Amino acid sequence: MTDTTSTFASTARVPTASGSRYLQQLCKHWAHNLAVEFDAQHGKVTFPRDARGASWAGDAVVTFDAEPDVLVCRIEASEPGQRDGLKGAVARHVDRFAFREAPLPFEWVDA
Repeated sequence: MTDTTSTFASTARVPTASGSRYLQQLCKHWAHNLAVEFDAQHGKVTFPRDARGASWAGDAVVTFDAEPDVLVCRIEASEPGQRDGLKGAVARHVDRFAFREAPLPFEWVDA
């Protein structure tokens, strides 16, 4: 996160045995437009404050961690609206790659 004084976070633990595959597919997809770092177990995607014409207070960071039978998705945003918008974007994109078992349950817990 950059240039923010507050962080609005949310985490979802999504049950799936294919978390590693989904995080890699998703990170490869977003790497076409966004700053992305990933390996088989962890991914990090930075959404710039001005993405798609927005003007948020700071960048948002979404991380993915593949655990046995769970994909952990965490959003850290500069504003509640930014965080809440990313909840839907993350869920929709993961479900696209998980089409055989979609819709996956995303129960976001705000911190």
